[in-house]
Amino acid sequence: MSPELISILVLVVVFVIATTRSVNMGALAFAAAFGVGTLVADLDADGIFAGFPGDLFVVLVGVTYLFAIARANGTTDWLVHAAVRLVRGRVALIPWVMFALTGALTAIGAVSPAAVAIVAPVALSFATRYSISPLLMGTMVVHGAQAGGFSPISIYGSIVNGIVEREKLPGSEIGLFLASLVANLLIAAVLFAVLGGRKLWARGAVAPEDGGAPGKGGGTETNDTGTGTGSSAGDGTAPAAVAVRPDQDTGGAEGTGLRLNPARVATLVALVALVVAVLGFDLDAGLTAVTLAVVLSTAWPEDSRRAVGEIAWSTVLLICGVLTYVGVLEEMGTITWAGEGVGGIGVPLLAAVLLCYIGAVVSAFASSVGIMGALIPLAVPFLAQGEIGAVGMVAALAVSATVVDVSPFSTNGALVLAAAPDVDRDRFFRQLMVYGGIVVAAVPALAWLVLVVPGFG
Repeated sequence: MSPELISILVLVVVFVIATTRSVNMGALAFAAAFGVGTLVADLDADGIFAGFPGDLFVVLVGVTYLFAIARANGTTDWLVHAAVRLVRGRVALIPWVMFALTGALTAIGAVSPAAVAIVAPVALSFATRYSISPLLMGTMVVHGAQAGGFSPISIYGSIVNGIVEREKLPGSEIGLFLASLVANLLIAAVLFAVLGGRKLWARGAVAPEDGGAPGKGGGTETNDTGTGTGSSAGDGTAPAAVAVRPDQDTGGAEGTGLRLNPARVATLVALVALVVAVLGFDLDAGLTAVTLAVVLSTAWPEDSRRAVGEIAWSTVLLICGVLTYVGVLEEMGTITWAGEGVGGIGVPLLAAVLLCYIGAVVSAFASSVGIMGALIPLAVPFLAQGEIGAVGMVAALAVSATVVDVSPFSTNGALVLAAAPDVDRDRFFRQLMVYGGIVVAAVPALAWLVLVVPGFG
């Protein structure tokens, strides 16, 4: 049995044990990385740790730390009320507002994880407060980020178009952008319909100053796709009351719901600074968030005393462990081995759909752009035969490799999982994993059917 096949079988065993024995998958993956890396790939500790996602570790810790402080001092509550006022109480519009916001950020140049890191905590806090499925809200944020992710001036778009140009393939910058935009918009519409969007429309408008009164859209219950602490009815139509904070203004003439105090103003400034630093100056989102959190903790220690304990440590362990094992797979050549095996198939259409599936499966655990950078060159030989349109193939690979970022093992999915307050994280993790599996199973075939089979380009 080849080392590459052994490494894939071990990954399957890790999934089975984690699912059946409720053991943290990250811890299992670290053990698997040690065993496979040492006994099969002949790697030393440095080689094994080469795949440890240090940047993602800091992003997860930094962003969840900063927003834990924001929750503790009431800033996220204030933002939720502001969002309700923005759409005049139509809670059903908020998931689309978050979709559009993350899409706009990535379209103008934000890296997808940076946009999700900025928007997801606010979006998930809103979902908890107004009994919206966290799965709906989280996936809308991620798909919004991918919808704008391939604009001609975006990071992903620039990288992929650069690869196409380097490989001397026909390309269409607008075609690539529209393919991703339409695919994610259609997926978002289906999610909205399936995960409670129609019930949100039926709920009507809520009053942002009601403080979560029964029947007005407040509360912490989620519908049947999420978890929470409200009513057990599970239909998202009868949310429970929310305890009013001591400093909450529930009857003010302005309907603000929460007063702004110095700590909240400083936290809002910190959140704006995070956006400016990441998008305007290309600073690391994790390091920036940690720095801002430390400044707030120093100024208002009473608000942030428990914030470190609210960092999603179990999620950090899970994601970092799995990605470390994926790094071992890359180091020992398993990813390349699988891709070259598919690329050598003599039937171009079959090779095309298999490459789309490899891109989807690998991207669910690793870098989307990285796998596209590996797969597009592998597709060059059969693209040169003229039987497959290069524009459609590149677009299909791009869509297949990015829509799966809802997986809890990808950066975006991990950020959504870590950002969700007051949910059963194990259940939410399973929901994201199941949904990610559905996307991996369905989208590559659909992208291939729509973009590759007609022969675009």
